[in-house]
Amino acid sequence: MTEKRLLIANRGEIALRIIRSAKEMGLYTIAVYSDVDTDSLHVKRADESYYLGGSLPAESYRNIKNLMKAIEETKADLVHPGYGFLSENPNFARACDEAGITFVGPRPELIERMGDKVAAKKAADEAGVPTLPATPNPVSNPSEALKWGRKIGFPLIIKAAFGGGGRGMRVGMEEKDLKPMLEEAQGE
Repeated sequence: MTEKRLLIANRGEIALRIIRSAKEMGLYTIAVYSDVDTDSLHVKRADESYYLGGSLPAESYRNIKNLMKAIEETKADLVHPGYGFLSENPNFARACDEAGITFVGPRPELIERMGDKVAAKKAADEAGVPTLPATPNPVSNPSEALKWGRKIGFPLIIKAAFGGGGRGMRVGMEEKDLKPMLEEAQGE
């Protein structure tokens, strides 16, 4: 049986942690890197490294086309996205699936569903996972937010439906906080 080849589509400390775990599992590790990471430790610790090019993440670690080329050229069997960059991008997971590469993470449709906070809450409720009280659908106007705020109670969190990593999240301690919080969350 040939050794499985894992490409780590990330950089820095997270790539190092994945490399360490992968090696413990007997996997061959492939690091990718950009111009700014040429001498980085994750590049040196991996069994192999692949130059993605560019200095900005959009040119390298967030560039699906370049990563798919790296996967093909290094003959990777598996891809671990780490966190950040493309770890929550359903298009990257789908591209891996379509290329016959194992994406080490959720299936594309789950990434899409969990990216929508309203759909994610409904999925959690359907699965019997305890959640905080919330509106059944997105709220977009202050009067509706106030109605729900009075029903649910304060403090109240307003969260942008597609905000990730805490973006778009606001906490209001009382009614007067709702309108500006809603506007800020919508602006995200």
